[in-house]
Amino acid sequence: MYVHANAKLGPAGRYALVRMVEEGLSMRAAAAAFRVSPATAHRWWHRWLDGGRQAGALLDRSSRPHQSPRLLPAELADRICQCRRQTGWGPRLVAAATGFAHSTVWKVLKRAGISRPPKPTSEPANSYEWPCPGDLLHMDTSRYARFLRPGHRVTGDRSQQSRRWMRPETRVGYEYAHAIVDDHSRLAYVELHPDEKASTVTSFVERALAFFAQHGISCQRLMTDNGFSYTRNRSLAGLLAQRGIRHLTTKPYRPRTNGKVERFHQTMAREWAYGLAYRSSRHRAAALPHWLDHYNRTRPHSSIGDRPPINRVHNVRR
Repeated sequence: MYVHANAKLGPAGRYALVRMVEEGLSMRAAAAAFRVSPATAHRWWHRWLDGGRQAGALLDRSSRPHQSPRLLPAELADRICQCRRQTGWGPRLVAAATGFAHSTVWKVLKRAGISRPPKPTSEPANSYEWPCPGDLLHMDTSRYARFLRPGHRVTGDRSQQSRRWMRPETRVGYEYAHAIVDDHSRLAYVELHPDEKASTVTSFVERALAFFAQHGISCQRLMTDNGFSYTRNRSLAGLLAQRGIRHLTTKPYRPRTNGKVERFHQTMAREWAYGLAYRSSRHRAAALPHWLDHYNRTRPHSSIGDRPPINRVHNVRR
């Protein structure tokens, strides 16, 4: 139900006012009792009478005028809408093509509901979870810039003095966070490396498999994207074949298929990489093992019932 923002009386107050008038109270006395003007009391009383003494008569009416003599004729408005549908242009280009003012075109498109292009229909959520730890491991990398002192993203200082880090002599490259997340338990393993070459990826996967084996998790499948360091990596293919692990890849331009590790990278960036003001990237790297242990053992995970990932691992006490 719509009630005008400046209305002093709501529907219940209006009904109480007209009931007092019906019981014999004068219009002026009823207005004084409800602290409104006599004109307001007069208006609601006559709306009550004209509406057949029904409660619906006391609701606010639309402020739209009954007639709009200056409204653009329907055939001209149709011409504007047809130009919009055929070309997909904005109000300014449509105004230039049809000869109407920009404000007129915008109002016509707004009334027709085509002032903005329709939003693309989003695909339904396709969430899945394998029943046991190790059934599927998700793998991906994320890049972080090295730094010798914190920049404006953390300090908030955007002065010219703080922009020295942008000079070529202060750029110290990037480091890559290689991460693997278990699909069922969300247990994660992360290492920082200066590159994402095939040899680096293979040695990382080998150590990650040993980490999961220490927790009683035997990997059955490994999912990655279609990067060359994964799909064209012979040493990785040999390692997975030796362990009997099936290598799965996502569809091109479909990162949501590998969504669990993608979401893990977002959490890691927010809570570890940019959650604190580190003195340098070396101090940030030193803090990663502590944060990762917190993530795996104490941090509640909303998708698994606000429990830490370690609670979903079999044989926790070994």
